[in-house]
Formats: sequence, C-alpha cells, structure tokens
Amino acid sequence: MSSAEPWYRDGLRFQCTGCGNCCTGAPGFVWVNKEEIATLAAEVGLNVEEFETRYISKVGARKSLKEMKNYDCVFFDSAARRCKVYHARPRQCRTWPFWDSNLRTPESWAATCEACPGSGTGKLYPLETIEAQRAQIRI
Repeated sequence: MSSAEPWYRDGLRFQCTGCGNCCTGAPGFVWVNKEEIATLAAEVGLNVEEFETRYISKVGARKSLKEMKNYDCVFFDSAARRCKVYHARPRQCRTWPFWDSNLRTPESWAATCEACPGSGTGKLYPLETIEAQRAQIRI
C-alpha cells in the first residue's frame, strides 16, 4: 500500500439500520449552512427566521441544530425511531458514517462500527464514493 492510499482503499460496508444511534446520545453538534437551513425551513413549513429561532443554536460563528434535553437531535422522533426531516437532512447526516473522524484509522472505524450497527455491514462502498462523502464536511 502506498502512503497516498487510505487504509480503506478496498472500500467499506454500510447499511443504515434505522437505529437512531447517530441522532441520539451524547451532546454534540449538527452543523448547518444557509442552504441547509433554507431547505429544512421549507420542509417544516417555516420561513428561515422562524426556523432559526425554533431550531438553530449559534456556536461561535457557526450554526447547529438544537438538541432536546436528553441530547437527541431536535428532529429525531423517539417514538418512531426516525428523522422527521429525513429527505431534507443536512449533509452531516447524509454523509454518516464516512466522516474524517471515523476514517482516520482502522481503530476509529472499529469504534464507529461498535456505536453504529450498520457500519461494517451491508453494501460495499468503493473508495471513490467514500472520498466524495468525506469531502462534503469535515467532522
């Protein structure tokens, strides 16, 4: 393996199980940009200003979706175990689990597979697809 090739050069497996683990648990941030905010606002039938007041927290110069008191994403429906805005979800959610932090080392990926039952199983994603997902957002 050349140093230019990532350890996952042969691809990685992932199949979402709908468990909701990526939407719940410890506190964190779901970073959103202007375009994503506008898309989400339209999805829930609000104008951008109303949407930001209800659903966005400012964190320094960035914006994140708010969390519920138990740290679940504000758009996670705990009864149905699903995202209420799935079709408009931000790129951070769309690119899971192919984030820099999960791909750094084989050990990072193993930890991701422990937390996410769909990581490491199902469809084999080729390197090109993984890299395209990873390039969308740095987490």
